[in-house]
Amino acid sequence: MSDTETTSTHAPGAPHSQRWPVLGLLGLAQLMLILDITVVAIALPHMGAELDLGRAALTWVVSGYALTFGSLMLLGGRAADLFGAKRIVLAGLTVFTAASLAAGLATGAPLLLAARIAQGAGAALLSPAALSVVVRLFDGDERNRALGIWSALGGGGAALGVLLGGLITAGPGWAWVFFVNVPVGLLILVALARILPRLPRAAAGSSTWSAPLWSPRRPAPSSTP
Repeated sequence: MSDTETTSTHAPGAPHSQRWPVLGLLGLAQLMLILDITVVAIALPHMGAELDLGRAALTWVVSGYALTFGSLMLLGGRAADLFGAKRIVLAGLTVFTAASLAAGLATGAPLLLAARIAQGAGAALLSPAALSVVVRLFDGDERNRALGIWSALGGGGAALGVLLGGLITAGPGWAWVFFVNVPVGLLILVALARILPRLPRAAAGSSTWSAPLWSPRRPAPSSTP
């Protein structure tokens, strides 16, 4: 592959024909990253009871993800500039999805905590690279609308996570708060691999992404046993 990635074939300066479907897929991926904080926090008592986890381990199930996600976002954004946003979006989504499967299969604290940290690393790659794509695919008023949708995912995702966490935990069980990410992540991965354009890499000393409109915070899981 050449040093500079090429864009998808469409008229120079013209809006990309698949920009709204791309926004929908990236928005769904971003929502999944946000949900993974609150939905897991609701399931903590059930995880603790089944895996015999102490209070400190339960706290790190949430904090390990949030801290890794937040602390590595700048690195993820820079990686998108250096290696191309499409590559980093797909790599981050792959890491997040694989780590979600590992977390759901965990039978003890070591694997669960390692999987949560890996989820955070995948999210830190995916989120800023996805925002870079959104900023570059849209222009003018359309960009403002797209960024408005992106920012709304933060508050909406946190609220939705509380509802989904309760429903999933009361239904199929706590492991499914992780397993549900697997089919969703794979579907998004396949779709994005087909329609996400390859955007040119950033020039040296410049950046194609701005500070994210949502960033993970460290929630205090009040529902621990």
